[in-house]
Amino acid sequence: MKSIALYIVTVLIWGSTWLAIEFQLGDIAVETSLFYRFGLAAILMWLWVSVKKLPMYYSKRDHGFFALLALCNFGLNYLMLYWAQNHLTSAMASIAFSLLLLMNIVNTRLFFGKPIAKRIYFGALLGVIGIGCLFWPQLQQFDLNNEVLVGLLLALTGTFVASLGNMVSVRNSKQHIGVMQGNAWGMLYSAIGLLAYLLLSDASLSFSAPASYWYSLLYLAIFGTVVAFACYFALLKNIGPERASYVIVLFPLVAVTLSTLFEGFIWQANTFLGFSLVLLGNAIVLTPTKRINAFFAARALQQKSSIPS
Repeated sequence: MKSIALYIVTVLIWGSTWLAIEFQLGDIAVETSLFYRFGLAAILMWLWVSVKKLPMYYSKRDHGFFALLALCNFGLNYLMLYWAQNHLTSAMASIAFSLLLLMNIVNTRLFFGKPIAKRIYFGALLGVIGIGCLFWPQLQQFDLNNEVLVGLLLALTGTFVASLGNMVSVRNSKQHIGVMQGNAWGMLYSAIGLLAYLLLSDASLSFSAPASYWYSLLYLAIFGTVVAFACYFALLKNIGPERASYVIVLFPLVAVTLSTLFEGFIWQANTFLGFSLVLLGNAIVLTPTKRINAFFAARALQQKSSIPS
């Protein structure tokens, strides 16, 4: 039950961040916005662990993995995905990022040798096809010129980097490092790294932006970063990366729903087909085969016992 709650919260928050990000673009450089986002998130995380008096002392090796987590999940992956959207539509970028599910399955096998059930591959495939159906009109307009190719490579590279970050989080969990502690260190290192990048580049620490920018920044920092990543990494620990990462396939559905309510998105046949495929794939991935077999075995036994002898 706890995992289901974590799953729903993660999907709803990350699905809504696509709309919030729209208010972040244009006024302030992406690199600066990410620094503000993870800097604020780091402050909130450290306040939390301080109030809770959580243990924060770790070995140098662990700190190396915290820095790697910052690079993969709180820094480089976001930069690449934002840069990719200079060449791709947000729909195309989200489709590319939904492949995180498949990358996590493969990387879990490579790094941890964990066997993957065939139903998970099938469910993941249905999810990716469903995403393709949802954004079929955009896919029809896909033109593989040099600019689009650069955007696609950036998006796929950023997604792969994020998958490596997921593997680091799994490693930290196996070393009994708490989710909140790992995130606090990771977000701190991310803020420091992004600040260093800003100082070495031409980007400026501008504060000239409308109120909508700052409201969306607060939402992205508090909910989209602190809360959502805490829930997601807890899912990685509880149900494994191959199933937890299915939120990446599902949250575009939330984005489409919000677009319908606030941007006048029109539902068509491909939208309903995409929803159906993603939800079916979601059910296949999240429902263990043992549970299904046990359910039908119990029903068969019940029916058998109810037959008069």
